[in-house]
Amino acid sequence: MDLLQQIFQYVLDLGAAVFVPLLMLFVGVAAKMKWKEAFSAAVILGVAFIGMNIVISFMLNALTPAAQGLVERTGIELNIIDGGWTSLATLAWAWPLAFLMFPMQMAVNAVMLIINKTQTLNVDLWNVWGKILTAVLVIGVSGNVILAFLVAALQMVIELLLGDVNQKQIEKITGIPGVTVSHSMMIFGVFLLPFNWLISKVPFLDKHVDADTLKEKIGIFAENHVMGFIIGLLLGIVAGYSAQETLMLAVQAATALTLFPMVAKLFMQALSPLSEAVSEFMRKKFQNRQLFIGLDWPILAGSNEVWVAMIILVPITLIYAIILPGNNVLPFAGIINTSLAVPALIITGGNLLRMILLGIVTTPVFLYIATGFAPTMTQLARDTNTVNIADGQLLSWSTLEYPVFRYIFAKASNGSILGILFGIVWIVLLVVYYRMMKKRTAALKKEEEVA
Repeated sequence: MDLLQQIFQYVLDLGAAVFVPLLMLFVGVAAKMKWKEAFSAAVILGVAFIGMNIVISFMLNALTPAAQGLVERTGIELNIIDGGWTSLATLAWAWPLAFLMFPMQMAVNAVMLIINKTQTLNVDLWNVWGKILTAVLVIGVSGNVILAFLVAALQMVIELLLGDVNQKQIEKITGIPGVTVSHSMMIFGVFLLPFNWLISKVPFLDKHVDADTLKEKIGIFAENHVMGFIIGLLLGIVAGYSAQETLMLAVQAATALTLFPMVAKLFMQALSPLSEAVSEFMRKKFQNRQLFIGLDWPILAGSNEVWVAMIILVPITLIYAIILPGNNVLPFAGIINTSLAVPALIITGGNLLRMILLGIVTTPVFLYIATGFAPTMTQLARDTNTVNIADGQLLSWSTLEYPVFRYIFAKASNGSILGILFGIVWIVLLVVYYRMMKKRTAALKKEEEVA
C-alpha cells in the first residue's frame, strides 16, 4: 500500500506541465501519430502550461497588492485567512487515503467510456486533488469516509458528463477541435443556470456582448492592451497607489491581457494535431465513435472575456467582503475568481456583460460558503499539521471551486434535511443544464453545416 502511494505521489508531483504532456504523448502514440509529431505536440503543450502559469502568476503578483491596498484603506479586520487553492491542495494531499482517488478517477472514466456513457477521456488527472478536497470536506462535516468517496465519485461522473455537453461550446471558443474542459469548476455552471436565464430575459441583456462586439462599438478602447491599461489604472486609483505605482499597474495589466491570447495559441498548436489523430483513430477502430480529450481550464485562457470579467470582479469581491453581514473571510490568495469566470464563460457563450452580472449576483455565495467551511478547514489543517494558523484565526478559500455542490453534498452527507432537499434541487438543475447544452450543441453543429 505504501509503495502504491509513493508511485502515485511521484507521478502527481511532476505537476500538470510535465504530467499532462507525458500522458498526451502516450495518447498520441497509441492513436498512431508519428513519434516525432507526438513528441513535438507534447513538448509544446508543456510550454503552453508553463507559459500560462507564468502570465497568471505575473498578473496575480501585480493585482494582489492592489487588492490588499484597497482593503487596508477601509481599515476592516476579518479573521478568516484566504489561503487560496495551494493551501487547500496541501490540506487535501495530507489525507492518508488521498492516493486512492487517483486510480478511482481512472476507473470511473474507464467504466463510463466502456459502457458508452461519456465521450470524454479525462487526462487532467493532476487535478484529482479537487476530488480529494471534496472528500476531505465531507469527512470534516460528517465523519463518513464511505460517503466521502461516493460524493467524490459523483463529482467524477458529473465532470465527465459536463465535459461532453460543454465540448462544442468550448471548441467554438478555443478553435481547438476534439477537446473539452474536464475540470470540476464547470460544475458551478449548474448553479449559474437559473440566474443566467433570468438575466437573459431582461431587455438589452439578451444581446450578445463579447470582446469583439465591444471592439465594433468602442474601437481601440476594447483592444486587449488598452482595456487592460484602463482596468489597471482604475484599480491603482481605488487602491490608493501613487501616480507612479498606478501607471506601473496599468502597464502590467495591459501586458497580462495582451499575453494571454498569445500563450493560448500554443494550446491550439499542441492539441490540434493530437485531437485529429485521436479522432481518426476512433473513426477507424470504433465505428466513428467520438472521443474528446478532457483538459484543465487554461485552454480557455485565451478568451479576453475571462480575464476582463475576473479583473473587474476583484474590487467588487472586496466591496462585498467589507459590507456583507456574516462574512468573515478576507479575499487575498484567491482574489482572482477563475472558479466563477470560467463556467460563466461557457454558460453565457462568452457574453462578457452577462458574465460580469453573474459575478455580481453570485460572488456573495463564494464568500458565505468560504465562511461556512472555515471551521472545518481550520480543524482539518490543525489535525494534519499542514498549515500554520495563528490563534484566533481561521483558514478558508474565498473563491472555493464549485462551492454550492461541495456545501450541499457535505451537509447532505451529515443527514441534514435541507442538505438532502437542496441536493435533489441541484440534481434537477443538472439535468436541465445538460439538456440545455445538448440543444446548444445541436444548434452549433447546424451553424457549422450551413457555413
